[in-house]
Amino acid sequence: MRRDPATLEGALAQLEAAQLRRTRLTLAPLGHDGRRIVVPGTGELTDFASNDYLGLARHPALARALAECAAAGGTGSGAAHLVSGHGPEHAALEEELAAFTARERALLFSTGYMANLAVLATFAGRGEQVLLDRLSHASLIDGARLSGATLRRYPHADAAAAARLAGGYPRHTSLLATDGVFSMDGDLAPLPELAQAARAARAWLAVDDAHGLGVVGTSGGGTLEHFGLDAEAVPVLIGTLGKAFGCFGAFVAGSRALIEYLMQKARTYIYTTALPQPVAAATRAALRLAQTEGWRRARVLELTARFRRAAAAGGVALVPSATPIQPVLCDSPGQALAAQQALAQRGFWVAAIRPPTVPAGSARLRVTLSAAHTEREVDALAEALAVLIRAGGAAG
Repeated sequence: MRRDPATLEGALAQLEAAQLRRTRLTLAPLGHDGRRIVVPGTGELTDFASNDYLGLARHPALARALAECAAAGGTGSGAAHLVSGHGPEHAALEEELAAFTARERALLFSTGYMANLAVLATFAGRGEQVLLDRLSHASLIDGARLSGATLRRYPHADAAAAARLAGGYPRHTSLLATDGVFSMDGDLAPLPELAQAARAARAWLAVDDAHGLGVVGTSGGGTLEHFGLDAEAVPVLIGTLGKAFGCFGAFVAGSRALIEYLMQKARTYIYTTALPQPVAAATRAALRLAQTEGWRRARVLELTARFRRAAAAGGVALVPSATPIQPVLCDSPGQALAAQQALAQRGFWVAAIRPPTVPAGSARLRVTLSAAHTEREVDALAEALAVLIRAGGAAG
C-alpha cells in the first residue's frame, strides 16, 4: 500500500462499508467477581466475552501476590531473561508449570503470540514444510511464515488430510502445529490422530492449548490430558497465562533439550524484556488456585452445559462445543454487530466476531462462560438470544 493518507482513509472507508472496521472501547471492570463491566454509553453489563474461564482474573489472592512482589522488588524486570531480567519468581513459575504439564522444563514468554512465533521459527525452516489446521490461530500462521518453511493448511480438524500432506512430503515435513481448543469455535483438535500423523512423518507436533489448559481434562490439564497423550506423543506444548489463569504471559513446555534449544535460538525470547516478576508471582497464585479449587473447572463446565440446554430450548442454534466457548453464527458481519448492540441494551456484553478473525460467511457472536457467572445470568442470556432470533436479529 502506498504511503498516502488518502489511500489509508479510503481503505478504512472500505472496511467501514463492509462492516468490518474494528472499534476499541474502554471497558471498566466492576468489583472482584469478574462478572460486571462498564461499557461507555451503555452502562453496567454482564461480561460474556472474556476468556477468564475460571474467574481468577480479579481474584484478591492474585492481586495480593502481585502487590507484595512489587513492593518487595519493584515492578519491572529491567532486562531480558538472558541478561539480568530472570528472577526467582520466573524460575519458580517455570518449575511449577513444568510440574503442572508433566514436562521436564518450561520456558516463559511475554505473550502467547511470541511463544508461537518462537516454536514455529525455531523448529521449521527453509526447505521444510509446516502443516497447520485451516482454523489455526493467527500467531501459528505468522510463525510458519516467519520460519521460511512452506506452509500447507489442511481442512479444519481433518487429521486424515494432515496425514496425507505429511506423507506426501515425508522428508520435508518438520512440524505439525494446531490449537488444542479452537478459540473461535470451541471444538477440540483430533490430537490422537494428529500425533500418529506427526510420528509417521518424523515431525514435531506442537499444540497451542491456550484455551484448554485449566479447563479441559479431568484435572484441568488441557486437551492432552483429555486425550491421554504424553510428552512423547506431543513433544511441544504451548500454553497461555492470560485466559484460565487470569494473568498475562505464556510458556512452552517440553523436554530439557527442547527448552534449552529454544533458549538458544528463539528470537522472541532472547531479544525482549522479561515478564515482570509481580506478574509471575500472581500467576503462581492462580496456578495454585486452579489446582486446589477444582470446583472452578466443574462450575464453568456445568454453566456451559446449562447454557447449551437453555439455548436449545429457546431455538438458538449453537456450534457443537463442550468448552466454555459457545459461538452463535450470524448471517453477516452487520447482523453480528447489530446483535451485539441489542444484547448490550439487554445488559450483556458479547463480542461480535467478524472476518478476517473468522472465515468469510461465518461472522458470529462469541459467547464465553466463566465460573464467576450465575445460573440466573446464564439463563437470562440464553433467553435474550432466543428473543433476538425470533426477531430475526441472529441466525437460528
